[in-house]
Amino acid sequence: MVTNSQSPTLPIESSTCLPPTDAKARVSQFMKQLQDEITQALEKLDGVAKFQEDSWERPEGGGGRSRVMRDGAIFEQGGVNFSEVWGSHLPPSILTQRPEAAGHGFYATGTSMVLHPRNPYVPTVHLNYRYFEAGPVWWFGGGADLTPYYPFAEDAIHFHKTFKEACDAHHSEYYPVFKRWCDEYFYLKHRGETRGVGGLFFDYQDGQGTLYRGPHADGEAAKYSNQVGTIASRNWEDLFAFVQSCGRAFLPAYLPIVQRRHTMEYSDRQRNFQLYRRGRYVEFNLVYDRGTIFGLQTNGRTESILMSLPPLVRWEYGYTPEPNTPEAELYETFLKPQDWINWTPSHT
Repeated sequence: MVTNSQSPTLPIESSTCLPPTDAKARVSQFMKQLQDEITQALEKLDGVAKFQEDSWERPEGGGGRSRVMRDGAIFEQGGVNFSEVWGSHLPPSILTQRPEAAGHGFYATGTSMVLHPRNPYVPTVHLNYRYFEAGPVWWFGGGADLTPYYPFAEDAIHFHKTFKEACDAHHSEYYPVFKRWCDEYFYLKHRGETRGVGGLFFDYQDGQGTLYRGPHADGEAAKYSNQVGTIASRNWEDLFAFVQSCGRAFLPAYLPIVQRRHTMEYSDRQRNFQLYRRGRYVEFNLVYDRGTIFGLQTNGRTESILMSLPPLVRWEYGYTPEPNTPEAELYETFLKPQDWINWTPSHT
């Protein structure tokens, strides 16, 4: 996905199954609980740093709580945010996708997270799950993705398998579509590379029609989704249960990777490469990321919106990795879409 201005208009249809009357309260409670579970587990894992909480209010309606960890033993910086906002003026990024929401107030809640580890062998990770209502329309969106700096196939395999299991418990076609959508979304067009090894990404899920709701009609996600066709309608409860499963899959997907890697020794070479690759994270989040665009368009809290950026980063003109190095392998294999579920040693 490039920018919201290039996103197509979705068919004008509202879900035939309205959310329960307590939908907002239930989703909000889960998002806060997910934030609690993740921050508690990360503090225990790091063993040194604690999350500092900063509650904030949005003048137009709503607010949130930002939790940021700095200078930990494992995590150089990380943030886990919860937000719940509402208002009467929909941002352009929403109206472009769902014009039938025009003239209605909106409600949005979600939890988002980015962790920037200190050790270059530990991958950066991102998570976001959200819920949106505006008049006749509602939907869930979200996902999680892994951005390694050094190539360890077993880490990518574990991450993908864990989320596939969470998906398969709800629908066998969720993972194949949402994995492809993730590869498509976290793609830096100006660099010709993915941000990392992907994971899951989905949006505008209201239980109706086809699974893929992105802008690239000729992409792999759209092609696969079209082959699957329209799947059986799922109601609000079905999708909420799916999002909860995905949210709770994060810790078992990521913590074992951190535990394997965070004690590995590294030198200035690995650290410098990590800082260079972090530049791609900055580029993506400031140029393409829809969460950043939505937050800025809705007068969200800037500090929380830009929490995803790493504390230290470097750019280098004309960098290319040396052949036959781990850095080269990252570019050759790990920054291109791969079938990690069926990965075998013969690929390496």
